[in-house]
Amino acid sequence: MIGAGMGAMAAAARLAVAGHRVKVYERADTYGGAVRRFERDGFSFDTGPGLLHLPAVWRDFFVKTGKEPLEKCVDLVQVDPAGRHVFADGTAVTLPNASRAGVVSALDGALGAGAGERWGDFLVRARDAWDRSRRPLLEEPLPADASRLARDPYPALSRGLLRRPARTLAEVGRRELRDPRLAALLESHALAYGFDPATAPASAAVLPYMEQTFGSWYVRGGMRALADAVHERCLARKVEFALGTEVTGVRIEDGRAVGVELADGGTADADHVVAGAPVPALYRDRVLPWRSPDEWPHHQSAVRTGRVTVCLALRGAREADAAHRTVVHSPDRAGESAALAAGRLCDRPTVVVLRPDDERLRPGGHEAVTVTATVSAALPAGAPVPAGAGGRSPESRWGGGAARVEAFVDRMAAAAEAAVPGLRERLLWREVRTPEDTFRETGAREVPGPALAGAGGSLLPAANVSPVPGVYFAGGWSHPGGGLAHSGMSGALVAGLIVEGAAFRGSR
Repeated sequence: MIGAGMGAMAAAARLAVAGHRVKVYERADTYGGAVRRFERDGFSFDTGPGLLHLPAVWRDFFVKTGKEPLEKCVDLVQVDPAGRHVFADGTAVTLPNASRAGVVSALDGALGAGAGERWGDFLVRARDAWDRSRRPLLEEPLPADASRLARDPYPALSRGLLRRPARTLAEVGRRELRDPRLAALLESHALAYGFDPATAPASAAVLPYMEQTFGSWYVRGGMRALADAVHERCLARKVEFALGTEVTGVRIEDGRAVGVELADGGTADADHVVAGAPVPALYRDRVLPWRSPDEWPHHQSAVRTGRVTVCLALRGAREADAAHRTVVHSPDRAGESAALAAGRLCDRPTVVVLRPDDERLRPGGHEAVTVTATVSAALPAGAPVPAGAGGRSPESRWGGGAARVEAFVDRMAAAAEAAVPGLRERLLWREVRTPEDTFRETGAREVPGPALAGAGGSLLPAANVSPVPGVYFAGGWSHPGGGLAHSGMSGALVAGLIVEGAAFRGSR
């Protein structure tokens, strides 16, 4: 197995339970992929996902690999309220967790009568899109002919003289919600997964539906604790890990994978190879052979965004009624989309501020806060793309220089003050992480999102069965895409394909 990300580990434990001998080779010195932790001076921060949606995926994993509930393996709590939104005009609304009636009431109270009804009607259409696409996008292997998934399942309302339905999520917001604050609320769900609302298909409506239907959850000790629990389950099932061991190639004989080649010159035989590393990195670094880039499998190539995350160590305790998550919306949503499309940093991004009430993450009497913005993962114009490059100088290869990155982070922190009273006066220190850090740790600057139907199929990840017989793709760059829940589903699909063969059609 190549890589010890969440999807790969999910596959590893399931395969071990099915009787396979599994060994995982990971070039980094730790497991978990993008689910990492930064620690300093007694403060701890999640540098990957900060919340879990669809916890049923990991409940299934722990039951199927050890007959134990997820809640016995981690301290899982529901986040309530689900979040607070601060809009450009200063209006704020706090939304309850997994309560449609509560959300409708809160929106009516904050944004005016009728706002909640329009949002509720939108969610009905989003549920229709979810019902149409849930099984092929989440529960079944990607079919060889995925043309039907290239069509958008969202039943957009037809408006205007030409009666043309909305084709993008931004158009859905403008036409169907008819309030810039509701539109911003809708668009923030796409941004959180790395999608530009101006180009994301209308089917991205399933993202707010998923969250508001199944809720938002947090693991005490940080989301890294979930990666720890999955790793421990793998060890309990006798999965072997070789950390700090890079795979440089897949050995192929008679047209089929028979093992892997290691950076130290060694080799390892295998009946099956599961590649959990980013699909584009596997081909860029020639871990998998190719003669022309046309041979690369489709891998959500339309995604060109990454994340800037700022870890803030704050003096003094969090106020008792602080929201766990606050989204502070950009006053210039069009400018934010234009910057994402142009590969530059915008003047004022939408930021997600996470303030977990978790004593395990901070010294007594202080607070650990993360602030995240979605940005273009593109390198500055003219900069080289070094194969396998790493290093701790993100400004040298991303963002156009240290001063520009620092100014952008200052703007993120200024926006976060709407969520954290007295932030500037309370700041002890901050740590900044850019797409270059993501590249150093995972092999890709982009952060993949979940699979979405529509958009001509451009937002479908790589199929779990690779073009090379005997090689399978697991993790965020493969079906059904990025995010904690989707990566877990990917691992389950790969395990099913290996154990049951090509006839496997997903869980029932």
